[in-house]
Amino acid sequence: MRDAVIVDAVRTPIAKGKPGGAYHQVHPVDLHAYVLRALAERNHLDPAEIDDVIGGTVGQVGEQSTNATRLAVLAAGFPESVPGVTVDRQCGSSQQALSFAAQGVVAGAYDVVIASGAESMSRVPIGSSALVGGVRADVGGPAVARRYPGGLIPQGISAELIAAKWGLSRTQLDEFSATSHQRAAEAWKLGHFDAQITPVTDLATDETIRPGTDAAVLAGLRPAFADPRWTERFGEIDWKVTAGNSSPVNDGAAGLLVTTGEIARRHGWRPRARIHTVAVTGDDPVMMLTGIIPATAKVLAKAGLAIGDIDAFEVNEAFASVVLAWQAETGADLAKVNVDGGAIAIGHPLGASGARLATTLLGVLERTGGRYGLQTMCEAGGTANATIIERLEF
Repeated sequence: MRDAVIVDAVRTPIAKGKPGGAYHQVHPVDLHAYVLRALAERNHLDPAEIDDVIGGTVGQVGEQSTNATRLAVLAAGFPESVPGVTVDRQCGSSQQALSFAAQGVVAGAYDVVIASGAESMSRVPIGSSALVGGVRADVGGPAVARRYPGGLIPQGISAELIAAKWGLSRTQLDEFSATSHQRAAEAWKLGHFDAQITPVTDLATDETIRPGTDAAVLAGLRPAFADPRWTERFGEIDWKVTAGNSSPVNDGAAGLLVTTGEIARRHGWRPRARIHTVAVTGDDPVMMLTGIIPATAKVLAKAGLAIGDIDAFEVNEAFASVVLAWQAETGADLAKVNVDGGAIAIGHPLGASGARLATTLLGVLERTGGRYGLQTMCEAGGTANATIIERLEF
């Protein structure tokens, strides 16, 4: 059977996703094109050989509409014969793109494929795709409303409910978040990201990392989602989720070059990791962000591995409570989780984040000599992706 291997993985530095951020003047199609060109140039790849580019983007409206991945292929200067398709599995969009790429390679539909993602939250603000004439659309419709009479809720409220259910304190959330900043700052200082980065502007590091952040500083922030509407529905809530223990909004792009081991060697490329096992699952859409727990169990079972077999984890830090609840359920060693920092510090450019996590995970495995890496991502609507990659020995 054919395998699916990662030959290369690159990302941009992650910028603030608001006016004044480093990429605010960069069109999202151009932002995506930077990583596509980088993958071709770094690997001396003739773009005409690319069978497809599968890209993740969440805000598929305005400048990110009309199959933005195909437009990024054209903006990158690739031949018109190279197709592109845009995937939306919310925050897991580019992780799903990587799964689709691997499945296509294993099935023989692709020989060489790019899995990527891009998001410009400064130019296409979060939630834009749900607006019609400036008013939020009824995205669920009457059937979903009947099934969930109270309605679905914002992710920040889900994060609060998770903190309450797992008994997580404000101190725990803030300490975890401070560690994310400290680890990310140290990773940049030690050059851990250098080989992964393709520049866009003169932005030299991830723009939302705060090296001096500690739990005492974060403790001074006010809860971000406190609203009496939710206490009426869920009862008294001890509000703990703040901007400091949540991921920020960001702009960024990332991509991976995927092929078979045989084709890689034929091109003179070094296969760096095998895409070992992929899984996706659904969970409670009200609690919403807990899907990473069953997704992790599912991918481990499919792989025939235990949590202790995994050498490094990348768990998207949408909120600190999400990762800490996942850790409580899985028993994973937090010393192996997001060792170069996570989205709370590095940033969360939605559609790009899955590819960014894979890029970081590959770097960690290579630096530490680990064999297996697992990444997982919570997603709006209660779904979650989980992926295991296996570093290849040479």
